[in-house]
Amino acid sequence: MLQLNSVSWLSSTTQNPMLWLPQSNSQSSQDSSAFNSISNSKTSNTKKKKKLSVKYQYYDHQQKSFTSSSRPSSSSAPPVGESPPKVFVGHSIYKGKAALTIEPRAPEFSPLESGAYKLVKEGFVLSQFAPASSARQYDWTRKQVFSLSVTEIGHLVSLGARDSCEFFHDPNKGRSEEGKVRKVLKVEPLPDGSGHFFNLSVQNKALNIDESIYIPVTRAEYTVLISAFNYILPYLLGWHAYANANSIKSADSSRENNVNPRYGGDYDWNR
Repeated sequence: MLQLNSVSWLSSTTQNPMLWLPQSNSQSSQDSSAFNSISNSKTSNTKKKKKLSVKYQYYDHQQKSFTSSSRPSSSSAPPVGESPPKVFVGHSIYKGKAALTIEPRAPEFSPLESGAYKLVKEGFVLSQFAPASSARQYDWTRKQVFSLSVTEIGHLVSLGARDSCEFFHDPNKGRSEEGKVRKVLKVEPLPDGSGHFFNLSVQNKALNIDESIYIPVTRAEYTVLISAFNYILPYLLGWHAYANANSIKSADSSRENNVNPRYGGDYDWNR
């Protein structure tokens, strides 16, 4: 550093001797220390910049890795034709004399020779009515079921506050045992207009059963049911498979009817 200073001063003396002034040792040391401090500050700033740049690169690398890991992998999707993982959902309404639970049932598809799939069974919503055995206790061994088709769900969705509807099912329709089991679901408005009244009547001549289970549903509870129906309707029709073939459920892994001599089966009709 001292050598550079002396050269610079000699060059200035040669160009203009009138501007040359002798320098003391103290001034030279001050200039040298000043130059060193500037140099050190530049070096520290450079190190800081390097540290900042390293931190930024690390953050950028972490952000990229997080973004890539958060994206769903296409390889995780099941191959076409294989059933996706089973998911069980439902919604329940509990009242003093009975409980009502609704659960969606997926549609079924059948493979064709061309490799495409065809809808063979529409989905439905299984409604289960269980009578109360004591306070807030329900006897699910005495439950009665009523399967709501897509059209019947449409009736419930369009039902007004003062409207009513009635559905009739015969699980043995078209068979030799037709007429032995009769199911009637009535949905009527409450007298004060605060909701609807669900009443399921089941007559089974073979088992000598004549039972009626009813449950009041408030306006808020009915709104939740309608919201769930509106959401699930396209899936029950099988239209979701048009956009995502991996969601197809083959008829080979068909749903079990869960046949029970008391209430028949989960679905009350044959397609």
